Amino acid sequence: MYKTVFKRIIDFSASLIGFIILFPIFLIVTLILLATNGQPFFFQSRPGKNEKVFKIIKFKSMSDKKDKNGNLLPDADRVTTLGTFIRKFSLDEIPQLLNVIKGDMSLIGPRPLLVRYLPYYTKEEQLRHTVRPGITGLAQVSGRNSIGWDDKLAKDIEYVENLSFKSDVKILLKTVQKVVKGSDIVLSPDVLDFNVYRASKKQRDL
Repeated sequence: MYKTVFKRIIDFSASLIGFIILFPIFLIVTLILLATNGQPFFFQSRPGKNEKVFKIIKFKSMSDKKDKNGNLLPDADRVTTLGTFIRKFSLDEIPQLLNVIKGDMSLIGPRPLLVRYLPYYTKEEQLRHTVRPGITGLAQVSGRNSIGWDDKLAKDIEYVENLSFKSDVKILLKTVQKVVKGSDIVLSPDVLDFNVYRASKKQRDL
């Protein structure tokens, strides 16, 4: 009953209240980003529940700097000073409350990854798309960007298989604790994209 009914009711109510409370911060960050780079928001297609694609919204923490060939510079070279700050304290995630209110996301769940990763999940890993993706999740409170792809996806599976109100409350409390401490944050993780990682792993196993 929690998974099918009450989780969505709690998501909507808590996100609406949370957005109202955080609106002053939302407005301040929006205005600063608007003044500094003219584009306060970052939109990107992500797969949600049942792999339905939606547009995720975050505060833009990187510039659009390109090299002489017109290619975007590496993430580490594009993260702005303000971007570093808002990432450290997860302020860039605030706009995703709008995604939760709309119904594309949940407060707690597997993080929505890139659409191009879809063909590379195992059948078991595809369980992560049987629930709404979350702003935070078990993988995020278990190491965030500091754990590898296999461990991260294993945590997603563990979450879906044990989804409950109690587990969501535990994850939420751990998230608040980590945000306050600014821990387990890797601003520009030096890891392969999942599709590249999984393709190279498959090649090694042949």
